[in-house]
Amino acid sequence: MDIQLIQGVFSSEDAISLIGQMIQVKIKYHENKIEKESREEDIKAREQKIKKLQAEFYQLRNYSKIKNLRLEATIKIDENLT
Repeated sequence: MDIQLIQGVFSSEDAISLIGQMIQVKIKYHENKIEKESREEDIKAREQKIKKLQAEFYQLRNYSKIKNLRLEATIKIDENLT
């Protein structure tokens, strides 16, 4: 099953705003999990994921010089195969 979240061309300002909001949701998810985690290794892994998201968003801001950006975001849902 696929859920199409974003598909289209956006101004760089709108694209950065939209992506920033999505990243903030993901960061908040990890922060909530950190509050409930007890294993140090799990906490550190989530902290690293947060730092990576923040760094990627910082890099994205360099695209503000581009007028329009095409965005596509799809969530792919498969059975847990592990």
